[in-house]
Amino acid sequence: MKTRDIVIFSGQQFAVPQCIQRIDHQSTHGWQLRYGGTKLFSDHSQDGSGAAAALALATKELLSRIAKLPAPSRLQRRPSGNKGSGLPVGISGPIVRQRASSRVRDCSFAVSLPRFGSTPHGRSVYIGTENTYTVEKYQAALAKAVELRAKAEEAYQRAATKAKRSEAKALKAALKAAA
Repeated sequence: MKTRDIVIFSGQQFAVPQCIQRIDHQSTHGWQLRYGGTKLFSDHSQDGSGAAAALALATKELLSRIAKLPAPSRLQRRPSGNKGSGLPVGISGPIVRQRASSRVRDCSFAVSLPRFGSTPHGRSVYIGTENTYTVEKYQAALAKAVELRAKAEEAYQRAATKAKRSEAKALKAALKAAA
């Protein structure tokens, strides 16, 4: 798991994992956990002497939450306001094109399939030609496109959670080695 070095107001330096932020504001000093909700771990001191203990508690809670909760998804959940087709996120179309070897145009949906850690994969779902196009074929193709996207999102979420838990395991091992 990525960490960053933070120097607090008292001059102490800490290696802080992702999802934990430092809060130093007037009478509030502590570490805020931001994973599956927020929680403040106070230093319980004005001079910052309790910062190390508070960070240890925040890190322990972070590791606990990562073990229980799915990783936060960075996938878009709703279509953008500019999308005029009314189709779900990741599905575009119908796209009409005429191939060089054909005399009739065909129609399909373009589906963006997210993959964790790499670029999305594009897939085309065939609807029909201008001679065979029907509302039923359109609805069947749309259902298939939605199913493909949903399966890809589930796989993305599983991979993201697995990666986050692997990072947490490495952080836990590093913390044990440092102790």
